[in-house]
Amino acid sequence: MRLVFAGTPEPAVVALNKLIASEHEVAAVLTRPDARKGRGRTLHPSPVRQLAQQHGIEVLTPDSLKGNEEIRRVLREIGPDAIPVVAYGNLVPEDMLGIAAHGWVNLHFSLLPRWRGAAPVQSAIKSGDTDTGATTFRIDKGLDTGDILGHIHEPIHPTDTADDLLTRLAHSGADLLVETMTGLERGTVTAVKQPEEGTYAPKISSGDARVDWGADAEFIERAIRAHTPGPGAWTSLGPERVKLGPVEITGGGSLAPGQVSASKDEVLVGTATADVRLTRIQPPGKKMMSAADWARGLKETEGIVFS
Repeated sequence: MRLVFAGTPEPAVVALNKLIASEHEVAAVLTRPDARKGRGRTLHPSPVRQLAQQHGIEVLTPDSLKGNEEIRRVLREIGPDAIPVVAYGNLVPEDMLGIAAHGWVNLHFSLLPRWRGAAPVQSAIKSGDTDTGATTFRIDKGLDTGDILGHIHEPIHPTDTADDLLTRLAHSGADLLVETMTGLERGTVTAVKQPEEGTYAPKISSGDARVDWGADAEFIERAIRAHTPGPGAWTSLGPERVKLGPVEITGGGSLAPGQVSASKDEVLVGTATADVRLTRIQPPGKKMMSAADWARGLKETEGIVFS
């Protein structure tokens, strides 16, 4: 089939790569405009744009699709049979949904209707799910509510961070997206309506990643993994914010919530239930380091409390 691919970040690159290598033709790419990054705030193209340009594929970078007659005209001239979408970052207006015969087909990293929204991987880990997956569905006017075209399952391992799980889903989901395109072309895909009820995974802010030491240890352990590497779990130490890597739950619980016990071998923090052992910590202005190394560099280890 003739495709226009819509996507922006690294997970979308995996899918674009597999579509380029498939029997389908990627005629053009839709991606977000270049963004300013780094200390110099210089403009950088999206990972999807970089890959498309390496393959000589036309790149379209509208700020918005809403009311954009120029993009509508260009897409009609290209004449795609379908528009596969992976983490594009722009809403598709309802009046553009019919541009391609097979519609806009989104690859979503959950088993819909569970975890509709912007952060399905993080929500699955934080909630203690043991199984998730990826779903291809035809975009409609709702939020991840369109007819399902295919899905795959992926187990959530006890130590998975959001990055670990998303990396696996990006690869298995990319295969699913290619299979869905092939099935649509051959007429072997059956669209299945979603139930109206579902669970939602809203966009995560930095404030959401703050550790609540008054919660139980199991929840804290999952929440930290869910926010690793981005936006990064953190806590306050006096006026300073420190980032935390994954923690390990211990068998004991002698410390008050947020109370820190630091020795040359380990750093423990109290929760509402069991104490947890820090593995990595990033003080302000420094790189992530082992928690034990951080503790050995402290002038005073008594009376430390995270909040």
